[in-house]
Amino acid sequence: MTAPHLSTSALANLPTHIAVIMDGNGRWAKARHLPRVEGHRNGVESVRAIVRTCGELGIKYLTLYAFSIENWNRPKAEVDTLMKYLAQFLKNEIGELNRMNVKLETIGQIYRLPEFVQAQLKKTKAALSKNNGLTLILALSYGGRTELVEAARSLAVQVKAGTLEPAEINEQMLSQHLYTRGYPDPDLLIRTSGEMRVSNFLLWQISYTELVVTQSFWPDFRKPHLYAALEEYTQRHRRFGTV
Repeated sequence: MTAPHLSTSALANLPTHIAVIMDGNGRWAKARHLPRVEGHRNGVESVRAIVRTCGELGIKYLTLYAFSIENWNRPKAEVDTLMKYLAQFLKNEIGELNRMNVKLETIGQIYRLPEFVQAQLKKTKAALSKNNGLTLILALSYGGRTELVEAARSLAVQVKAGTLEPAEINEQMLSQHLYTRGYPDPDLLIRTSGEMRVSNFLLWQISYTELVVTQSFWPDFRKPHLYAALEEYTQRHRRFGTV
């Protein structure tokens, strides 16, 4: 791949919020006759590269689909290893993330994560809390349908208590009861590994998001791949349902 370079038009039309479905770790490892966990380990290098690049470009929000609710159904040994890698990343990257002025946030059922991961999350968030550059949002134990169910339940409690009329519920109100309240919807969703589906990720938020699917597996995804996705995004005309 040639040296990464962004066109003037791409630099002038960068998305505010990029979301990524980091797919293909297992297939990357299988193609190399390695254990699946090696794909996850190498995928961490891609996370570092993309976070660094987004920070350099001045992207404001980057959401990474790191662990879905469905992923809990994977073999326990693989899940345990993923949790170990996650905790290590959260601890080891504090210095680099601080240097890049990155703030860390999370969405999902964080209470389901192992206690040692939750503890490290709190430490890392606190260490990065004063930063105001890129906001890195990790989707952990996350599911889009579950997010919508929890939002509906929260609104139903208010209706039952008599503090909210059903007719008052609108899109803005529902959005304020999602995990992502306070963040803008993604402008660009990138999925690696060539799979053409959204896998229960940000179902409400990506209604008008531009989708770019790359053939590369996540452990191979680096700055040139991100630049290519941004160039493709630049060519899109976002109509938001209008003409």
